[in-house]
Amino acid sequence: MSAIRVGTRGSALATAQTRWIAERIGKAAKADIELVEVTTHGDTSRASLSEIGGEGVFAAALRETLLAGDCDLIVHSLKDLPTADLPGLRLGAVPKRADARDALCARDGLTLAELPEGARVGTGSPRRIAQLRAARPDLEVVDLRGNVDTRLGKVASGELDAVILAAAGLGRLGRTEAITELFELDVWPTAPGQGALAIEVRGGRLDRSLEQALDAVEHRSTRATVLAERLVLAGLEAGCTAPVAAHAFIDDELLFLSATVYSADGTRRVTSSHAATPDSRSADDLADAARDVASRAVAELLGNGAADLAPPAEAP
Repeated sequence: MSAIRVGTRGSALATAQTRWIAERIGKAAKADIELVEVTTHGDTSRASLSEIGGEGVFAAALRETLLAGDCDLIVHSLKDLPTADLPGLRLGAVPKRADARDALCARDGLTLAELPEGARVGTGSPRRIAQLRAARPDLEVVDLRGNVDTRLGKVASGELDAVILAAAGLGRLGRTEAITELFELDVWPTAPGQGALAIEVRGGRLDRSLEQALDAVEHRSTRATVLAERLVLAGLEAGCTAPVAAHAFIDDELLFLSATVYSADGTRRVTSSHAATPDSRSADDLADAARDVASRAVAELLGNGAADLAPPAEAP
């Protein structure tokens, strides 16, 4: 086929992860790659995510470009992708997930426990804000937007004592030297889909070589685990910036899922954990297991008052 046009946001992180995907797609399809840069509402607005509404702010313009036929596929950070399907598009592939953990990047090599009382910690995520307030209510949490370099620069300049970022993004940018602590998922779970990428394409039949390339980058276990996590978010009818954390993984033929909903101030939380055994490692059986654990987790969370902590997102 002719050059494959790949839509991407223009940030350094988005471009880095898109180039990584594009190189693999191009090699598998034996085709040239052309990057199509798209500016999204989330890139131009300086308001906090809670103010602009996180649902789709980084994805909508990319999806419009794909639907208009101006590119052949788009690459998202999966945690930024709305859980609802968009008519005319489908999830073409989910590559193997990178590190799903959150990372603290603090001055002087400090850990979260070592930060002094009143230290200023930056993050724009309501989920991270709730977790910070729960772990260290004596810290000052500063609402923060901007790309990775901008955020790390605020620590280097002394404006902030620390920031919290996704370990996967730091790894893709080659900035892991900034990490002073990695938070383990069993005590600090992260956003549904964090660390994973999503390749979205138009529905219907694609060029055969592109379909084969998508198959080459697909990772079944990652698709199943992020499906379970995202079904929790969908079942709670919460937006992608709600204070909801979920982590699923496959071990010893079992698919495990744990999900937590926090109050905005971090003083309350409800957690649900479940496991299921897929009948096989086929894509369909893994998806069925993901739906099973997610439905049980959602029912338990709602039964224990999760809707009071993270009310359903308002319709756009």
